[in-house]
Amino acid sequence: MARARHPRAASAPPPVHRQRANVLIAADVPPRRWIGALGIAAFLAAWQLVAMQVDERSTLATPVTVFAAFIDMLHEPFAGSTLQAHLLASLRRFGAGFGLAAMVGIPLGLTMGWNRWLEVVIQPIFNLLRFIAPIAWVPFAVLWFGTGFGGPVLIIFSGAFPACVIGAYGGARMVDPRLLEAARMLGAGHLRILLEVVVPSAVPSMVAALRVAAGNAWQSLVGAELIVATSGVAYLMVRGQMNRTIVIVLVGMLAIGLVGLLLEVLFRHLERYVQRRLGSAVA
Repeated sequence: MARARHPRAASAPPPVHRQRANVLIAADVPPRRWIGALGIAAFLAAWQLVAMQVDERSTLATPVTVFAAFIDMLHEPFAGSTLQAHLLASLRRFGAGFGLAAMVGIPLGLTMGWNRWLEVVIQPIFNLLRFIAPIAWVPFAVLWFGTGFGGPVLIIFSGAFPACVIGAYGGARMVDPRLLEAARMLGAGHLRILLEVVVPSAVPSMVAALRVAAGNAWQSLVGAELIVATSGVAYLMVRGQMNRTIVIVLVGMLAIGLVGLLLEVLFRHLERYVQRRLGSAVA
């Protein structure tokens, strides 16, 4: 006679003492935000101590002096403009160079990843040019555009363009071959497959590439304004250096760091948003 089958017993919950231990361990670990705040406080304290030992005007200003000057420069002009006017000039150059790099680099990378013949033709030239540092384009920027708007935009473009191409190219190459084969079996042409299969599949890689390109573009902007600009945050730093006013240099560095951090946060949120939308669409 066959034995009766009993339902499998559910796994027993962990012992109470183990649960309490896990709670205690979690309670002992401080949140990341508190650890980060302690790190910033330690950095500011060390900065304050070092600055108090040297000449504050020409060597290193204290954090209190820098933050006070930062607030003052929001309504008191230096080098012809207030701090926010210099920031707006920098952001206009950044937007033009970064936007141009995205508009050219993303489509080029997608078509290189999709069309093997185009990849064979363009990739050697691209690999040669992408290892040239953005600052190396300064002579061309000065000769072609002078110290106006176009010179810094060219340097920013050269810094952001490679990341856009590489990210879009990698996204196009990682498309599931089964999706491509299914689209071909349904009679889709090359352009339709590119627009309706390759591009949607490559969106996460493209967004990640834009985040990297934005950081590269902002760093390239600083180098460009140090050499070929008559306004902007980095130009403000140059004028502070010429006047031997270290606090102006530090205010410019603080503004550059804050804007760069803001760009990173914005693009990370965009990346997470795209991932959530794609995940919900797949589900």
